[in-house]
Amino acid sequence: MSCGEPHETDCSEVLDHLYEFLDSEMPDIDRDKFQHHFEECSPCLEKYGLEQAVKKLVKRCCGHDDVPADLRAKVMGRIELIRSGQTVPEHDVTRAPTAPQET
Repeated sequence: MSCGEPHETDCSEVLDHLYEFLDSEMPDIDRDKFQHHFEECSPCLEKYGLEQAVKKLVKRCCGHDDVPADLRAKVMGRIELIRSGQTVPEHDVTRAPTAPQET
């Protein structure tokens, strides 16, 4: 996608990092570069607007589900294990343990 005009920042770079821009997960200098690109390039601005609208719709429709506290605690515990470099269990730590089967 491109408007056919040369830009300081290539359209493919902008589109590859669009969600980082939308989520404000990039340095300010890159955000400024992308913002400048959107001001010059209407196809990329259109794509940005579309993705922004989808993101808002998903948040509105799906953003209100509460996560069970025990599931959240288990997931956060697993994240901490990974961050600390400890061995992560092979089994799914988010599932409740099952009772042993009788033979």
